[in-house]
Amino acid sequence: QVQLVESGGGLVQAGGSLRLSCAASGRTFRFNTMGWYRQAPGKQRQRELVAAATSSGSTNYADSVKGRFTISRDNAKNTVYLQMNSLKPEDTAVYYCNAGGKLPALGAYDYWGQGTQVTVSS
Repeated sequence: QVQLVESGGGLVQAGGSLRLSCAASGRTFRFNTMGWYRQAPGKQRQRELVAAATSSGSTNYADSVKGRFTISRDNAKNTVYLQMNSLKPEDTAVYYCNAGGKLPALGAYDYWGQGTQVTVSS
C-alpha cells in the first residue's frame, strides 16, 4: 500500500507564500506523475488540477496559477512540492496530493493524500 502525506498548509494573507510538501511511503516506486489538486470550500466542486510533474521532469499548470506556483519533485525521496507565491483569496481550498500512472505489472494506479487546508485572507 502507498500512503501520501501532505504538509505545509495554513493561513496566509493575500500576497503571501506557502510551500506544500507531499511525501510518499509504504510500497513506493517511481510514480509516473505526481501532482496537486484542490477543492474549494462551500460548493460541490470537483477537484481541479493545480499542477503536475512527470518523472521525466515535464510539468503543467492550471492557467489560474501559472507564474505564481511552481511544482517540483524529488524522485529519490518520492516527494513532491508546491511553492505557492502571490497567493490570492481564490486560492483558498483543500489541496490534495496525487500520484498516478500506469505500470505493466500493476496496471493503472491512483493514490491520494488526505488533503491540507490552505486559507488566504484578503
